Parts: sequence; C-alpha cells; structure tokens
Amino acid sequence: MKILRPVVVLAVALAAAGCISTSDFEAAQRQIAELQEELANIKRTASSKEEVQNVNVRIAEQTETLLKSNATLVTKVADLEERIQSVTGTSEQTGYRVEQFANQIAQIRRDLDDVRARVTTLQAPPPVTTTTTTPPANGAVAGTEVTVPATPAGPPADPIETYQAAYRDYQRGHFDLAIDGFRDFLDGNANSPMADNAAYWIAESLFSQQKYREAIEQFDAVVNRYPKSEKVPGALLKKGYSYINVGERAQGVVQLQYVLHEHPRSEEASLARQKLRQLGIETK
Repeated sequence: MKILRPVVVLAVALAAAGCISTSDFEAAQRQIAELQEELANIKRTASSKEEVQNVNVRIAEQTETLLKSNATLVTKVADLEERIQSVTGTSEQTGYRVEQFANQIAQIRRDLDDVRARVTTLQAPPPVTTTTTTPPANGAVAGTEVTVPATPAGPPADPIETYQAAYRDYQRGHFDLAIDGFRDFLDGNANSPMADNAAYWIAESLFSQQKYREAIEQFDAVVNRYPKSEKVPGALLKKGYSYINVGERAQGVVQLQYVLHEHPRSEEASLARQKLRQLGIETK
C-alpha cells in the first residue's frame, strides 16, 4: 500500500493538470489494479509461508514431545521386562525350593514312621516265661528249675517287625514286597495306631509303580477309613496327581483345590498350588 499511494496521487495530479489523456489515465488505473492484485498475492504468499512456518514449528515441537515420550516408554518397558525376568526367576527358584522342602518333609515323615515303629517295638512287653520242675535226667539234681519260653498267642510274626520290613522294602523300591508286607500288617492289626500309615504306604507303592487307578482307590481308602490321620492331606494330593496322570484333568484339579480348601497351611497345599499353576490355574 505504501508503494501504491504515491502512484495514485501522481496519476490524479497529472490528470488534473491535463498532462495525461483519458486513455493514459485508464492505463494507469489498470497498472494500479494489477499492482494491487500483485500486492495481495504477495501478502497471501507471505501469510501462507508464515502459516507453514508456524505449522512446521508446531510439528517440530510435537515430534520432540513424541520422541521424549517414546524414550520414556522404552525406558519403562525395559524396566518392566527386567522386573518380569526378576520375578520369573524368583518364582522358579521359589518353586524349586518348595519342591525341595516338600521332598525333605516327605523323607522326614518316612523316617518318623520308622522311628515310631522302633519305639513301639521297644515298648512291647518282653516274652512271658514259665518255670517248670522237670524230673531228674542224666544225673541232674531233682527239683532243678528250667525256664522255657511260653507259646506266643496270636499271629506268629511280630507285627512291628512286619511293618518295619515292609517299610524297608518300600524305601529300597521293592514295591510289591512292600505292598504284601503292609497288607499282612493290616490283616492282623487293623486297629493299630500304625494302620493309617500302612494303608498310605500301600497307596504310595502303587503310585510309584504307576498303577494310578489302584492308587486312587487306596488313597481314597485312607481318606475314608482314617479321616483324622495326618496322612489325609498327602493322600488327597497324590489322588489328584493320579487323576491327572490318567488324563482326568478335571478330577485332578478338583482334588488339588480340595487340598487347598481343607488343608490350606499344610505342605501338601503348597505342592497343590504349584501343580495348579503348572496347569495354568491361578490360585489365591
């Protein structure tokens, strides 16, 4: 506009003074119009360039913000991955330790059964003896007292010895002999304090032989016949394992969950929870 104003003033002055003709004045007006249009185009172009520049600035700012956000996210993801790996490693270590502890506890229980059997043997009364007077023979003095053991009543074999022998067979992996021994013990000692243990080790022997169907029946017998026995949690746990081993996953899961529900603080509950997690079932 600053350029056009002198041109317009000059054209008007010349026209007033009569220095230019009407055609010249019209030509000047056309030039002025062209200059005005050109000036408008220049303004539009300048405005567009400014807008483009502003847009570029905003894009650059947003890009920088996105880059910073991306860097932050990458750092967070890396931190999360590291934590996940740490937690996974800790979980695996914990599971391994739990399994080790469970094996140690199982061994301690087996040793405890053996000790109990020995204590029972030591507490058993000594064999009864009788004193009889025999007639003199071969020059012996009349009235000599001879001590002879009395004829034992009941089964000829000592039940504690039968139990201990069966338990030793189990420890050595002679499962058929162990099963026969524990059954012999139960046949004559169904009300013994060791009866629940004997029934349980029969089931464990069958489980070790991978006779899972028979093991399920025997573990079930332990639970039903001796509901207050300390062997019940172990019987329920191994019953669940047996169902899973024969392909009846749903039944196995139910048994393992039952261990958690009925015996939440037992060692068997820890093993049941670990097995359920291996099966992809989360527990509280």
